[in-house]
Amino acid sequence: MLIEFLAAVALGLGVAGVIMAVNFVAGKRLPGWLVPAGAGASMIAFMVWMEYSWLPRTSDNLPEGVVVVSASSESMWYRPWTYLKPLSLRLVAVDTNRNRTHTEQPGRVMTSVLLLGRWMPARQIPVVFDCINNRRADLSADVELDADGQLRGARWRRLSPDDPALAAACSDPSAERP
Repeated sequence: MLIEFLAAVALGLGVAGVIMAVNFVAGKRLPGWLVPAGAGASMIAFMVWMEYSWLPRTSDNLPEGVVVVSASSESMWYRPWTYLKPLSLRLVAVDTNRNRTHTEQPGRVMTSVLLLGRWMPARQIPVVFDCINNRRADLSADVELDADGQLRGARWRRLSPDDPALAAACSDPSAERP
């Protein structure tokens, strides 16, 4: 966030310098308010661009095998331009590189769900998807894995069969779906 602020200030100073140079070449015929207005407008435009480009920049920089399954879309009163085009500041991804199955439970996939947000640290949640019964369980300290691959103490959540996270996790060839 600090780097973005410094980049916006540097851009504002650069635009102000360009306008001052154009004004000098034009014989100082431009109005005096143009320098601060140009600098301010360029800084606001840069910050708006940074916010709207966060999702594609972040998605494009995810490693291969990390699948974005959902992204937020919000409008905020203190960002009035978001009523024209909602802003995405959070995304959920499934890291299929971490997919693991148990030999006794081939229809279940253990993987990681990533929660990414602008200006927030990334969170990684270990999850087990039941590809056959369309459900998932978050793994926590009170969940135990038996030798036969059963989860003890897990709280299963029902998912729709077309859930994007379920589809991403279960797309692994070792995960069997009916």
